[in-house]
Amino acid sequence: MKYRNYIDQCNSHRLADYLPLTFEQHKIGYLRKPFARTVSAWDQLFRVTPEKIELIAWGDNIDERSRPWQQMLKELAGQGALEYLTGEPYPVTPAGRDQALFVIDRAAAPLFGIRAFGQHVNGFVRAANGLQLWVGRRSSDRRNFPGKLDHLVAGGLPYAVPLGANLVKECWEEAGVPADLACRAIPTGAVTYVAESSRGLKPDTLYCYDLELPVDFQPRCTDGEVEAFELWPVERVMEALESGLSFKLNCNLVIIDFLIRHGYIPPEHEDYLYLVSGLHPQLP
Repeated sequence: MKYRNYIDQCNSHRLADYLPLTFEQHKIGYLRKPFARTVSAWDQLFRVTPEKIELIAWGDNIDERSRPWQQMLKELAGQGALEYLTGEPYPVTPAGRDQALFVIDRAAAPLFGIRAFGQHVNGFVRAANGLQLWVGRRSSDRRNFPGKLDHLVAGGLPYAVPLGANLVKECWEEAGVPADLACRAIPTGAVTYVAESSRGLKPDTLYCYDLELPVDFQPRCTDGEVEAFELWPVERVMEALESGLSFKLNCNLVIIDFLIRHGYIPPEHEDYLYLVSGLHPQLP
């Protein structure tokens, strides 16, 4: 499997199958056309036309504007149109996290094509023969991507939680990385993608970090998401990417970014420019 295939898979969607969701002058999401008919029942919240869906909300702040929206999500979950709720608020924003207009439950974000944010950490060790990456195996009871390979740390970014604080929290929960060590993680940029899932559209932004770990550090999962960690030479990680879909899908993009930055995918690679640009598509 070529590296470019992961870029393509993470950006496979047909925007023509969706209607834009707007609030005032802002475009904040996308709904599948059949789901647009479902939400039209909440005519106090949505004005549905053949071209778009307008979100109607009143209130002077995020809490007031979000309250009827959250009630509607609970009703959708009760009807079975939404499989579950997490209780984790995500910002609804036309751009950055600091421009949130509403909050939405994390599980509902793809249904409404809401832009989401996450943090992924490449935990690595410097060995005599090159770099080694810590690889996690997701627990078989996970709702999403059970049994797939994962990063040392990868998690979503809830509303109003600073990047640094969330990084420290996720590092401890997912890999037992203490705060003083987690704070050594170096931000290396971000990757974006626009994927289509069974629930809807996922225009996602992942903040990427490199964390060099001591050779004697052993990660341990404290929240049950990962069942085991292994330390792999980078060459073995590359073999896993080339052999097929071993990793959780968006992890492949973050690993490709790591391989480019550390020279394992050189400029001479046949798809080098495709990969560099493909990691940063413009979000709708």
